[in-house]
Amino acid sequence: MTDTARIAALRQAHPVARIFQAPGRVNLLGEHTDYSGGFCLPAALTFNTLIAATPRADSILTLHSLDFKTHAEFDLTALPPKGDGAWTAYPAGVAWVLQQQGIALTGADLTLSGNVPLGAGLSSSASVEVATATALLALASHTLLKPEVALLCQKAENQYVGANCGIMDQFISANGVAGNALALDTRDLTFELAPIPAHLTLVVANSMVSHSVAGGEYTTRRREVEEAAAAIGVPYLREATLADLENSRTKMSDEAFHRARHVITDSQRVLDGLAALRAGDTTRFGRLMTEAHVSYRDDFAASCAECDTLVDLALKLPGCLGSRLTGGGFGGCTVSLVEADQAETFAAALKSAYFEATKITADVFLCATADGAGEIV
Repeated sequence: MTDTARIAALRQAHPVARIFQAPGRVNLLGEHTDYSGGFCLPAALTFNTLIAATPRADSILTLHSLDFKTHAEFDLTALPPKGDGAWTAYPAGVAWVLQQQGIALTGADLTLSGNVPLGAGLSSSASVEVATATALLALASHTLLKPEVALLCQKAENQYVGANCGIMDQFISANGVAGNALALDTRDLTFELAPIPAHLTLVVANSMVSHSVAGGEYTTRRREVEEAAAAIGVPYLREATLADLENSRTKMSDEAFHRARHVITDSQRVLDGLAALRAGDTTRFGRLMTEAHVSYRDDFAASCAECDTLVDLALKLPGCLGSRLTGGGFGGCTVSLVEADQAETFAAALKSAYFEATKITADVFLCATADGAGEIV
């Protein structure tokens, strides 16, 4: 169903509601760098979460998911226990963190409709969080800067949901700019626009291997990255060079060394990629994406056989400039940079070749970039 149709359906079912949206994202370069104070290069996508929000006169928050076909309600003064594992923890966590900031929320009826593929590493959870925050803040007539919204949503996911994510997903969902990726400095949350040329298309392929930020492998990688930073003697790997890493190699595990090498080099690839896009050197940018996948696979050990297969197949097809696993890793999606006039043929060929190699039917999408969260009027 198109966005237009989804919005129309929500308006028909909830004629007095206000409609809000927040996008998912794809990350082009800089993976697992955000909690190391490094750089990353995400782009918001037209996949999104829509929320129809109607204020109530009491303190009850109702949640109705059109996707899960489930309903929940709770009092804003008695939210569910933290980390209960339910999808409702994401919007509940947002309500919790906003109230922690002293924001007086009103009760509300929220109906959610999402088309961000679940468990695919495209930030469906951040999309729900940022859409919820945007809706609840609007109903409360309270304004926050978008970077503040992102930080509060990250806090909700860290402290309420229990997923130890960085800031990238929430930040791009709140702050995305159509036609661009954002070269984000996660240390101070400043960013520069990285224009994506109109003659290129981002093709996202879902390996159908489910990914979870709340899972153990993600947490283990973060712990290994933090081990490396401590061994080098810096608070974050952003402060370290490859020479620092080599000089401290004997002070850390072999796993921590390789994880840190990925983080340091991938953060630099963001800066190199920004320069390449601004210079119009898309061939160079594509090579950086492919280099990033090799680093993610070999040093960070966060890929899987299915995603490696998708990347290998993509790089053999006409029109592909580069390809890599995107997101938190251990499954999910790959993203390929493809000449727009060959993108449809590329997508069909990739889907066919992947099925032949794995007997898995991948979902393959030609993706457009999008603006960040806001109200649809």
